[in-house]
Amino acid sequence: MKYRIGLGYDLHRLVPGRKLVLGGVSVPGRLGLAGHSDADVLVHALIDAILGAAGEGDIGRTFPNDDPAYAGARSTDLLEAVMTKVRRKRLEIVHADTVIVAEKPAVAPLVAAMKKILCPILGVSRDGLGIKGKTNEGVGIIGKSKAIACWAVVLAREPGTGRGPKKKAAESSVGKIPRPVSGKKQADI
Repeated sequence: MKYRIGLGYDLHRLVPGRKLVLGGVSVPGRLGLAGHSDADVLVHALIDAILGAAGEGDIGRTFPNDDPAYAGARSTDLLEAVMTKVRRKRLEIVHADTVIVAEKPAVAPLVAAMKKILCPILGVSRDGLGIKGKTNEGVGIIGKSKAIACWAVVLAREPGTGRGPKKKAAESSVGKIPRPVSGKKQADI
């Protein structure tokens, strides 16, 4: 079985007059994220991580921000399109882990709703997606509540590749420590 890892990152500025969407969840407030689509940083970081695991380009090449077809697009719809693409490549998501960096809103109360939306799209169970929130401790553009960022990492696999008889743990040489041969000292080996 072949495993692949992808890393994603996204950051969008907070601006008035936009709806704030995180992980597919509409979050009440007076500021939203600026962007061509709904600017969902969590989903955008996941998309980049998935595309990375698939050996594809990034979200900007896949869904250009100068293409009117994606103006105001729901990022969860873009994620579904990416998942269709990677499934055609015979990849499946094993696990995804994310960190949303924002002073506000608090992420923890939103996690269950985010997982309810994202897990079926990714094809993972609720424990197959980690979502954490961190602040930037008042530092920089994020710390001054002028932006929200997200990091994501994805583990994917190609099912059915490289499957052969499983080796028993005792047959593996990984992690074995040489043992003294009877009658010889360790230094003689």
